[in-house]
Amino acid sequence: MATTYAKIFKDGLLLDNPVFRQVLGICSALAVTNLVTNSLYMGFGVTFTTALTSFTVSALRNYIPVRIRMIVQVLIIAVYVMVVQILIKALAPDVDRFIGPYVGLIITNCIIMGRAEGFASQNKPLPSLADGLACGLGYTAVLVAIAAIREAMGFGTILGIPLPARDLWWHQWTIMVMPPGAFFMLAILTWFSRARLPAEGKK
Repeated sequence: MATTYAKIFKDGLLLDNPVFRQVLGICSALAVTNLVTNSLYMGFGVTFTTALTSFTVSALRNYIPVRIRMIVQVLIIAVYVMVVQILIKALAPDVDRFIGPYVGLIITNCIIMGRAEGFASQNKPLPSLADGLACGLGYTAVLVAIAAIREAMGFGTILGIPLPARDLWWHQWTIMVMPPGAFFMLAILTWFSRARLPAEGKK
């Protein structure tokens, strides 16, 4: 069982990362990665929703009629997304003003439905919870990696904290906090991960 969970987390974080390998969740990866704080909150929302949706779908998999399973899954996702929206509004209203519209769109995030349909509907609750958590953390890691580069190069800050002036050997690139910057960074990191991960996966 320990080996199974280790494989689930290795796949979700690296070998089958939902962004790099499955090319899912791209819209939010591009939309909120100009700041690390925004990316962390979005990552929390997707991880929370994916993990608990997978757990719930797995627990109910033998009771959901096949012909309406997609509708039920979307309903479950919507409930957890509403919880996430309430939590972010209460805990970080400033962040909510920036990412609030995108939080609502978590309902349409293909990562969540993909894991519910592809894994949770065929496996037991705890492995499904682990799978959802791993994929959510893999998604979050990608967002934070992109955001850290974009925020540092675009604003000269990390988590809103100014970097020491002597470390800013580059000029602050406005393009890095604009939509093209997100496309460039996602493309570069995806290329790098695809070039490196297959070799690691064979070991």
